[in-house]
Amino acid sequence: MWDYTEKVKDHFFHPRNVGLVEEADGVGEVGSLACGDALKLTFKLDDDERIREIKFQTFGCGSAIAASSALTEIVKNKTLAEAEKVTNQDIADYLGGLPEQKMHCSVMGREALQAAIENYRTGETSKRELEGEVICSCFGVTDKEIEAVVRENNLTTVEQVTNYCKAGGGCGGCHSDIQDIIDRVGRPMSPVTPKPAEAAVTSAAARQLTNIQKIRLIEQTLDEQVRPALQADGGDLELIDVVGNRVIVALRGMCAQCQVAGFTMAEVVEKKLREFVSSDLVVLEEKDT
Repeated sequence: MWDYTEKVKDHFFHPRNVGLVEEADGVGEVGSLACGDALKLTFKLDDDERIREIKFQTFGCGSAIAASSALTEIVKNKTLAEAEKVTNQDIADYLGGLPEQKMHCSVMGREALQAAIENYRTGETSKRELEGEVICSCFGVTDKEIEAVVRENNLTTVEQVTNYCKAGGGCGGCHSDIQDIIDRVGRPMSPVTPKPAEAAVTSAAARQLTNIQKIRLIEQTLDEQVRPALQADGGDLELIDVVGNRVIVALRGMCAQCQVAGFTMAEVVEKKLREFVSSDLVVLEEKDT
């Protein structure tokens, strides 16, 4: 069990500024639902271009929720120039520290803020595209992202990189590439030759399924695409019933008491089932009465 500070626990159980800002001036989306962490940040400025209102929606562990909540409190009433100077270490320090294995949560917060500010300045509303070559295919982390966390946090080992951005935390096949990047940041080298893009995975959404096939595929998708991320931080999900295109589930463990459970249901469970099973599925939560 991670050793969380009281302030981390407070911001997890009582997160500040949860939700979406209406008619937001800036919107930033980072992370990957596939790897278990995703964050959407929205803000509105006042007449002096200070951040008057800022809210977040996140899917992730307790540290991800706490770090997102802390970030909104840190930057509220700051100018964009002041907000841009906030680092992931500032977020961790505000919370009284984070376990090193959870520092990627503070990095995600910093990246979401940068994306939201960029959105305000450029007017682009689409989710920020990954820049650079994907090094860690398990978690979709690029060389540019790895370079940034190595440089900004003075990282020297592959394990530290994994703690700060998850790269290398899956199959381990990218460890040598991560070490090359660590070496390159410390000692400039020629650019790495891009690798061929991996073949795209075919979605099961277009399949014509019988009822039995659909239920089995729903169970398989929940087991492989949803439960691992929830169980990693003490949560879980139970399939209760399938009625037509309605999938009824119940959140268990830490997920059952999470303040952003609604976001988990809509942005994680439903999206995964629509991607891998059928695009017309609707997920409903059964709550204990």
